[in-house]
Amino acid sequence: MSENFLRHIFYYENHYIDFFEKLRPEVKKKFNWTLQLIATVEKVPKKYFDHMTNSTGIFEIRVEVGSDIFRVFSFFDKGNLIVLVNGFQKKTQKTPKPELELAEKLKKQYFDEQ
Repeated sequence: MSENFLRHIFYYENHYIDFFEKLRPEVKKKFNWTLQLIATVEKVPKKYFDHMTNSTGIFEIRVEVGSDIFRVFSFFDKGNLIVLVNGFQKKTQKTPKPELELAEKLKKQYFDEQ
């Protein structure tokens, strides 16, 4: 199956992979589907990929399986490269501040290494 990629996904260090490996199979499947959607669809619905307000260009990838909600933070580099950083299971209405702060820290670290 050949896909036309509009965006490319990059896993920074092992943050996303470590998170992903702990997920149930059905959640992994939904994450893979969502990442493929983000990589190949021109206009990604906000339900799956949205900019975080009060951030420096952090986006969240959203996955829901049943009543469980999962998020992975990411940011753009070089236009169409999406860099994935930390992921977590969302248990409250508000995004946990330490998770957003970690994403900001990892983004700064990533660009400092470039």
